[in-house]
Amino acid sequence: MTQDDRTPDELLDAIGPAFGKLRRGVLQQVENPISAKDSTRALVLGLVLGCGQDQPGEMTVGGIAAAMCVDPSVASRMVTDNIKAGYLLRVPSQLDGRRAVLELSPEGLEFMTRFRGQQRVAFEYITAEWPEQDRLDFARLMLRYVDAIENLENRRPAHDA
Repeated sequence: MTQDDRTPDELLDAIGPAFGKLRRGVLQQVENPISAKDSTRALVLGLVLGCGQDQPGEMTVGGIAAAMCVDPSVASRMVTDNIKAGYLLRVPSQLDGRRAVLELSPEGLEFMTRFRGQQRVAFEYITAEWPEQDRLDFARLMLRYVDAIENLENRRPAHDA
């Protein structure tokens, strides 16, 4: 059965499992694969980078733990790995000098540029047999979906409407 043969309910029920498959190392299965270690590093670096660009504030190890829904000790090990690799720096907070916050090093910025390039190549490789308009429509809808996730906190609960 293809997605075109499914009912709307079947399509919507298939979304959760589809998202689960996206998280299972798909970037290791394409041409010029991205290593699992680099994927993990990029998750952390992306959160730090996003904090400076998409959201106001400063990123801490605790913020990484909360954003990734992991134990603080796990987040700390991930941050330490990025620091040892030369991608992250611990710097004093501009808001509270007693706190240490995270920022990308120049090498971390280069890493993220390369990683995002690899992600684009992987997307193009995976969707190589799709019509160009389908690729662009999917990209547009995925970005819209991510924007909706980021704006959830601004939504009023349904019972308040």
